[in-house]
Amino acid sequence: MSRRCEICGKGGVPGNHILRRGQAKKTGGIGQHITAVTPRLFKPNLQVVHAVVDGVRRKVKACTNCIKSGRIAKAA
Repeated sequence: MSRRCEICGKGGVPGNHILRRGQAKKTGGIGQHITAVTPRLFKPNLQVVHAVVDGVRRKVKACTNCIKSGRIAKAA
């Protein structure tokens, strides 16, 4: 099972988790310093919903953007 929206094709996007130490300058410190950069994956917010596809009711993995914008015809 892929972690991909079946409507728009949105999937995971690579990024970084940045670890910082120290107090920020605006709160009275000398500034924050980056101590580690770890790769990570930003995953889409997928929901399994019952939808009408080609006149048939079936389960579809859709991202919340597609559900909110009405790109999917939800079945009761």
